[in-house]
Amino acid sequence: MTREHLGTYLNDHLTGFNVAIEILDHLAAETIAAPTVAGLRNELNEDRHELRVLMNRLHVVESRVRKAGSWIAEGLSELKLEVDDEPNGPLRRLERLEQLAIGIQGKVALWKALGVALGSAELGGLDYTRLIHRGKEQYDQVETLRLEAARVALVL
Repeated sequence: MTREHLGTYLNDHLTGFNVAIEILDHLAAETIAAPTVAGLRNELNEDRHELRVLMNRLHVVESRVRKAGSWIAEGLSELKLEVDDEPNGPLRRLERLEQLAIGIQGKVALWKALGVALGSAELGGLDYTRLIHRGKEQYDQVETLRLEAARVALVL
């Protein structure tokens, strides 16, 4: 992997973290499963910090373009949700949780990819096994909330 590719890859995932935390902020405002959502937000902030530490160690600068892109993507997502359902509505909750679940799976994929790339000494230093395990636990928590949201939102 070239340094440019690595920088792009890490910045793409940092963007994903930013979007996921915004989604959690919206879910927290609903007060549905507030302790779970707050715990997930704290853990994702910690994971994002781990990624930033790695980026600093590798001298990868956070992309302003991707940072702006995350704000735009999150805004467009919220606009789509606004059109589809009422504020704090059941479909909106379901779709936010699905976005979050997909994002967490992407985060697990990030940690796995970096773990495999450990042939390069400079990618070491993070406990990828722990991060992967935590990501899987986070996904399980979100999946429980998502399935409950589906039960409410998709009632015939």
